[in-house]
Amino acid sequence: MLEEQDGRRAAAAQSIGPMISVTIDSPNSDIGPQWDDLVRRASSNVFMNPAALIAASETGFASIQMLMAWEEGDGPRKLVGVWALQSRKVLPFWPRVLEALPYTYAFLSSPVVDFACVDGVIAAFFAAIAASRSLPKVLSLPSLDAECPSYSAMRRELASRGIEPLTLSESARPFVTPGFGVKRSGSTRKKLRQDWNRLSALGTIDVVNDRTLDGALQAFERFLALENASWKGDRGTALLSDPHDAAFVRRLFQSLAAQGNASVALLRVNGEAISAQVLMYCGTTAYTWKTAFDVEYAKYSPGALLIDKITDELFAGSGIVAINSCAAEASFMGQLWAGRRPMVDLLIDIGTRKSVGYRIEAARQLAYQRLRSWRDGFRRWRSTPRPKKLGVASHP
Repeated sequence: MLEEQDGRRAAAAQSIGPMISVTIDSPNSDIGPQWDDLVRRASSNVFMNPAALIAASETGFASIQMLMAWEEGDGPRKLVGVWALQSRKVLPFWPRVLEALPYTYAFLSSPVVDFACVDGVIAAFFAAIAASRSLPKVLSLPSLDAECPSYSAMRRELASRGIEPLTLSESARPFVTPGFGVKRSGSTRKKLRQDWNRLSALGTIDVVNDRTLDGALQAFERFLALENASWKGDRGTALLSDPHDAAFVRRLFQSLAAQGNASVALLRVNGEAISAQVLMYCGTTAYTWKTAFDVEYAKYSPGALLIDKITDELFAGSGIVAINSCAAEASFMGQLWAGRRPMVDLLIDIGTRKSVGYRIEAARQLAYQRLRSWRDGFRRWRSTPRPKKLGVASHP
């Protein structure tokens, strides 16, 4: 009965636009050319790149299902949407959930959808999930771009189904374009100039962003070494701290770099890299994925200097028209960039009513959000300067 209802919904959505079908498959390389064509006319999300999904799947890093929307017509069918979903369980006895961050170290869950048929594609995606016998019906959608057209389409489609998603959190992500968001004056700009001048006194400094495959791979190893030598290595959270993670990110980066869609910008002093910024690319958007720097140069703010310089270089002539920080508003990029992108975390049950699995997952995520809020509040309290107590003067 549910499948019949969803079939009627999909047909209704298609009746107002082109006929759209959805296939569900594990990641494969067959859609490479179609993907390249899609990103030229669609919203951007580098983490949905089939090469990245294959890397996660073949290294056993994530269990991924790719939803691919196709426009059917008289000629060859055209790819009009891709949405990769990770099937996961928190614990062995926990209900399975579909998460739209397809793997750990992905920072955007929005689908890549042709701007010309957003409503039809989103309706077809939800109908396909609801009709599938193998996919969970509980969807966790963290890090959704609330400014992307697909988000508004999701809201409209869910409303038409009588589904009210649970909004877990709303936030803002540092995000810049050539015309908006880069701070050109003020105290931040003054400090960057001072740090650059102080660093220049140590020798010859330059910024390189070699996008050849060999150059990118060598720079990525330098990034991994810098990160491992930092506090992340001490705490066991660096990428090299876990062999499984290290194998995946190396495969991920190599797969994207082979397409020209990943590189590492380096800030160098006398030829020695002291800061590294991993960059990923999708269409006309660049993503500042991961950063690391040599702690011996921390007083010069090498990470901030590198971001500042590479932002200008990317906008100068590489075809990039937006940079997504992949970072929280409280990060150092939030101090460098005034531009913001609204983000939202949602939890959805595609079924006709809220399932037990949905309620369990909602309770878990709400508890997690509450703990994070308490933790962040405690950290702010700890970092707030306390007024000094006035002592009582003693008399001889």
